[in-house]
Amino acid sequence: MVAYNEMTKEELESEKERLIIEYKRYQDMNLTLNMARGKPSMEQLDLSMGMLDPITHDEVVDADSGMDVRNYGVLEGLKGAKELLASMVSCDPDSVIVCGNSSLNVMYDQIARGFSFGYLGEKPWAKLDKVKWLCPVPGYDRHFSITEHFGFEMITIPMKEDGPDMDMVEEYVKDPAVKGIWCVPKYSNPEGIVYSEEVVRRFAALKPAAPDFRIFWDNAYAVHYLYDEPDRQDEIPDILEECNKAGNPNLVFEFMSTSKISFSGSGISGVASSPQNKEDIISSMTVQTIGYDKVNQLRHIKFFKDADGIREHMRKHAKILRPKFECVVNTLERELGDLNIGTWVKPNGGYFVTFRTIPNAASRVISLCFGAGVTLTSAGAPFPYHKDPEDSVIRIAPSYPTLPELEKAMEIFTLCVRLASVEILLKK
Repeated sequence: MVAYNEMTKEELESEKERLIIEYKRYQDMNLTLNMARGKPSMEQLDLSMGMLDPITHDEVVDADSGMDVRNYGVLEGLKGAKELLASMVSCDPDSVIVCGNSSLNVMYDQIARGFSFGYLGEKPWAKLDKVKWLCPVPGYDRHFSITEHFGFEMITIPMKEDGPDMDMVEEYVKDPAVKGIWCVPKYSNPEGIVYSEEVVRRFAALKPAAPDFRIFWDNAYAVHYLYDEPDRQDEIPDILEECNKAGNPNLVFEFMSTSKISFSGSGISGVASSPQNKEDIISSMTVQTIGYDKVNQLRHIKFFKDADGIREHMRKHAKILRPKFECVVNTLERELGDLNIGTWVKPNGGYFVTFRTIPNAASRVISLCFGAGVTLTSAGAPFPYHKDPEDSVIRIAPSYPTLPELEKAMEIFTLCVRLASVEILLKK
């Protein structure tokens, strides 16, 4: 197949006419297909139904704390829940505070604490003239929504193959107005990038001008492998341990959750950090809550038991997800591989495939897909303020549709990429 950029104007016009006919055929099908968000499918959610088995009266007293999990107490969370979350990210269980069902909520709370009260005695951000935040791009849209909500000035940091551009990060943190950075260190949202050991250690060794600068280390996909056994190259150092080694124990908040492991709406989440940071967080939590849902923590402990239980469960998730991700990548390769109108990378884990169109085509592709019954995340979503400077990044979420639905959605997607690309090339 001839690459589109090598076609004559007449050939492109002919290709456009053919694609429009095909596009209208899909429109006539009145399809409703969704690849917008990384939601687990019903089949994945069914994997955890055993968690809803009744808890007997003999089990409600936590063996470690002696507390009845139905009652108040154990603010930091049950010991078994701390161990379970810590095992997912390879950190010390004593560094973990177990929270509610949403790690995003925990991240929001941490931003709010810095904003309203300050960290470790520093001036609250609300009393500063300006707060700046570093945002690796493309990144997670809900991260950016939080810092936009608080009125922070968001600074984009390009992602490289092994993580954020650390030269830029190290330069920006010299500004005392820069108070933090968003990070998804393993199978990043949306590109599936794994931070290299060098990048992790450079983060741990940062010397920010602001003493209240914090790395928000959202390790959401730490165990979300797409293949049965993790590739050793995907292992990353424990950021908390590295920060301790570098003499920066208070530099990082690490977040984790079981939201896409057990039930998205009722998992458990946590934040891990230094003893000083933990004490600071707990001083606020004692006012905010009497405690999180320990009955749900117990359900997770009973169901997963330990790190081996998590690993075995994730193999079941991978068995469901792997064919879907391979469907996306194989369709892209088959339909677009020789046309020189887009790029993509096959991820080893996570929940997304990132597609890059030719410049100024992403919005048009997403609009065309919607017109043919396929919903995608809006253009610009993986960037602060929803502004993709090249209008080229599209996040594909393969998890929720059934495999037949996904196959049809990807047929339409690749058709729309071809049509949008031809339209743009004809304008040159």
